Amino acid sequence: MSAIKPLRIKTISEYHKLRGLPAPEHPLISLVDYSKIKRSDIDDEPSLIFDFYLISIKRGIEGKMYYGQQSYDFDQGVMFFMAPNQLLKIENNRRARKKLTGWMLLIHPDFFWRTSLAKSIRQYEFFDYSVNEALFLSEKEEKTMDEIAQKIKHEYQLNIDKFSEQIIISQIEVLLNYAGRFYHRQFITRKKSNHNILERLEKLLTEYFDNEDLIREGLPTVQFISDNLNVSPVYLRSLLKALTGQNTQQHIHEKLINKAKEKLSTTDLSISEIAYQLGFEHPQSFSKFFKTKTNQSPVEFRQSFN
Repeated sequence: MSAIKPLRIKTISEYHKLRGLPAPEHPLISLVDYSKIKRSDIDDEPSLIFDFYLISIKRGIEGKMYYGQQSYDFDQGVMFFMAPNQLLKIENNRRARKKLTGWMLLIHPDFFWRTSLAKSIRQYEFFDYSVNEALFLSEKEEKTMDEIAQKIKHEYQLNIDKFSEQIIISQIEVLLNYAGRFYHRQFITRKKSNHNILERLEKLLTEYFDNEDLIREGLPTVQFISDNLNVSPVYLRSLLKALTGQNTQQHIHEKLINKAKEKLSTTDLSISEIAYQLGFEHPQSFSKFFKTKTNQSPVEFRQSFN
């Protein structure tokens, strides 16, 4: 039995029509009020793919929202970001009908054409986060985002002139920059959950480096680490950079160097044997890596203990 294909929504106008909304006032950008959305057949679709960007603050959603393999219960108001071609699934709970509020800003990639955001949109990593890595806003922060969204709507509702596009682009950039600031604040303030990820990362790396996986599989990949921690690779990198100043790859390398130092200082294994046990095919590669990270060769480091 073949899997059911997700419903692809190609244009903002198509989304408005499917939701029973009036035609968008601008074909490439629209601010949608969730309270105005009518129930439609797309609520029963197993999954959706949009060909445009979606920035949303949502409150009171029924059931759970899935993004890839992760799910999140949106009982609280949170903000999330989706780029074109990402998969979204909503599992509705028909027994608990809640009033859906908030807004979504829909932006077609063509709106960015020949603007500063055409390339810089890629620097906003939270478009690659999963929905369960959404942004929890304080009341003050949410008000800030609401005000910017309304300014964007006000501008595209005016008679379009030569300044309109750049003013809207500037407001979108302001919104995205605030989102980056608020995510950084969230990494710091949500210490319990974030420190739990750090503890699990340390435990995962320790177990991996202490068994035969290192010899058999080589160094753990960023994707392997992310999958085992149930977070997206981009979110994990952002979190670690904010909390420790190092990205995921640097944490893996740090653990590898510590393990190499342990073997060099506490065993009589040859450099070749240590290189093999640490997943290197060639001793030269291990020696080069070790010296790059420590400014000493493995032999020099070992001699310092004699």
